[in-house]
Amino acid sequence: MARAQPSPAEIEKQIDAAWVQLEPLAEKHNATRLDLQAKRKKAEALAKKIAPLQLQIDLAMTKVGEYAAEQYKGGNFSALNAVLTTGSPSTFANQLEILDVFARRSQKDIQAVVDLRERYAAQKAPLDQLVGQLTEEEAQLAAKKKQIDVEITKLEKMRLDAYGSGGGIGELRPAACPVDYDGSAGTKAAKFACAQIGKGYVFGSEGPNTYDCSGLTMKAWAAAGVGLPHNAARQRGQVPSVSRSNLKVGDLVFYYSDLHHVGIYVGGGYIVDASKPGVPIRMRTINAAPIHSYGRPG
Repeated sequence: MARAQPSPAEIEKQIDAAWVQLEPLAEKHNATRLDLQAKRKKAEALAKKIAPLQLQIDLAMTKVGEYAAEQYKGGNFSALNAVLTTGSPSTFANQLEILDVFARRSQKDIQAVVDLRERYAAQKAPLDQLVGQLTEEEAQLAAKKKQIDVEITKLEKMRLDAYGSGGGIGELRPAACPVDYDGSAGTKAAKFACAQIGKGYVFGSEGPNTYDCSGLTMKAWAAAGVGLPHNAARQRGQVPSVSRSNLKVGDLVFYYSDLHHVGIYVGGGYIVDASKPGVPIRMRTINAAPIHSYGRPG
């Protein structure tokens, strides 16, 4: 007996289950990228700080090399010849004292620069190690994402088989979006998000043609002049909390206990969010997923 084809509702449940596993990794990947960018900037700044010291060392070593070559070619021998020709031991002693003072000063200058370079190198070493760890973790996350994307692709094919090209996702804009506009920062952010309805979801994307969840909210609030990081949990940590009863258009709604999803409130009980692969940016009810908390940027 042939196995019955899964219903559209069953297909959606499978897609949702797979995405619940993938989206936390996607947001963690975004956080790792932010950390990696910050650490690389620190490494670049440190490298610039060390560069002048390296130049000083090179110049000092060049002077020492020139001095050594000069002595080899005739410096000390000339001093000795001067004693032999002039018969004046005091002249020879004075010359040796001058050479000794010069050598000690050169050595002191070089050692000071070397000490500074070693100090900065000691600071840079753990930084290099951390960058290496972050890069490795990012590669691991990308590999995990690729594995789950393969499963998502299979489910998307099932969705197409079930729904056809219509997509089966319903009306993208079931109400006015935003429900009101008063020129405030929140309504400006919401208006930007509403304008993205119909565009696709792509992990790690922040526009202009595709977005992921935190990429959309980041860009929406950037349109209102407020900077946010490209990560849902970090957005939660950066914005003040508000209660549900005090929600305003433009507020952020955070989902799941691990804060791996975020949408933007557009009023009337709706959010706009980039929810998952295969589903365009759309309006949906605020209770579309387990709510963690609410926040207000600005």
